[in-house]
Amino acid sequence: MSAPHLPKVAGIDPMVPVSTHTAAPLKAVPPAPGAFLQDRLAGWVSDLTTLHELTERLAGTSTLDSALHELLGAGAALVGARRGLLVLEPADGGGPSLTTGLGLAHAELGHIETVPRSATSYGRFLDGLPDTDDPLASPDILGDTALDPRCREVAAGLGYAASYALPLATEAAGRLGVAVWLYDEPAEPLERQCHLVGLYARYAVGHLSRLLELERARADAAVIAEELLPSRLPRVPGVRLAVRHRTTPAGGGDWYDALPLPDDALGLSVGSVGGSGPRALAAMGRLRAGLRAYAVMEGEDPVAVLSDLELLLRLTEPAGAATALYAYCEPDRRTIVLAGAGHTPPLVTGDRRTEFVETTLSAPLGMLSCWEAPSVEFSPAPGETVLLYTDGLLRRTGDSMDRAFARLHAAAAGVPRALRDDPGAVADHVLRTVLPDGPGSDSTEDVVVLAARFD
Repeated sequence: MSAPHLPKVAGIDPMVPVSTHTAAPLKAVPPAPGAFLQDRLAGWVSDLTTLHELTERLAGTSTLDSALHELLGAGAALVGARRGLLVLEPADGGGPSLTTGLGLAHAELGHIETVPRSATSYGRFLDGLPDTDDPLASPDILGDTALDPRCREVAAGLGYAASYALPLATEAAGRLGVAVWLYDEPAEPLERQCHLVGLYARYAVGHLSRLLELERARADAAVIAEELLPSRLPRVPGVRLAVRHRTTPAGGGDWYDALPLPDDALGLSVGSVGGSGPRALAAMGRLRAGLRAYAVMEGEDPVAVLSDLELLLRLTEPAGAATALYAYCEPDRRTIVLAGAGHTPPLVTGDRRTEFVETTLSAPLGMLSCWEAPSVEFSPAPGETVLLYTDGLLRRTGDSMDRAFARLHAAAAGVPRALRDDPGAVADHVLRTVLPDGPGSDSTEDVVVLAARFD
């Protein structure tokens, strides 16, 4: 009787015959085909479960950096490696290009990059040297005399003896990069491991390509946002200016401006458009440009400036809303006349006081049939700094508005005396204190802090 055939890895043949042969005495009994089939089925289910869990974790990543780290870690677990690196270098040249390590310090990645590119497995793939897109295994780097001596020298120095390189590419996405996993001893992944990591990588490339497009769109939005804002702040006698602007990855609609006016006057403004992305950026650009024009024509009257801006908003964004604050400053007299439309009040800080400027309650632009609110006039003392800011500074704290205002007040009051002469240092201290997580914290809120120190 012929031996029963083995089931394939990708499927199970239910027609496998069951052997009726009885083993001779004192000889090993071969496993029943049914038991073998059950073992293969259990292994297949286990592999599917593992792939499902790993792809679910990868799908949960929302940034390119987190996805690259997840891919490296999951791939290492699948091929039985401890360390690795991933080189992202899209074939279309659109970037970004970067190298991410797993279990490798920045200096160790630098050592690996000293190996001639053509001598590395990832470099060969990126340069198009292999004839196929199949993975490339180097099971014994130290013993392979055909490799570049520098390759073996770096491997010995960093303590790895084998590698497994997998190109990250599909027909739809093209080549995105290469993942390389490193083994401490001479080794090579099993066929089953290669199959699993290949299936995982196929899904990962699709996910990475989507995140890559999103990253490029965010970068483009950031460039556009910066171009829509002042390239530099003006120099006006009697006042020194500094600004800090933190944007969200999607590109928010917060803006600021500082405009020199006749008779050594100065117009300062901050504002925010609801939403994010290209539409918010376009609305922000129109409102900022409109406010500059209205400030030149009637800057001495902040209420008139905001009234004109409200009309512009109705004509260009009928369903939109925005907050804005405009201040007409005369530094030689140290006087400020301002009006706000649903905006947070300025904060004055110095050696003798730290207090919010009392502004009248007003609605955002576009919310009422006709916007109007009285202006407010106040005089900062010599050496005091006036902070204009957007409400993202308060919302990013995650606190209630009352607690956020209290936190902002305490941060401004706590500026060290040695820093008070520098408006940039004052703004930095306030940001560090109010938002301790720094610019890398995840948030959907833009932040603008415009600081004006009066001599």
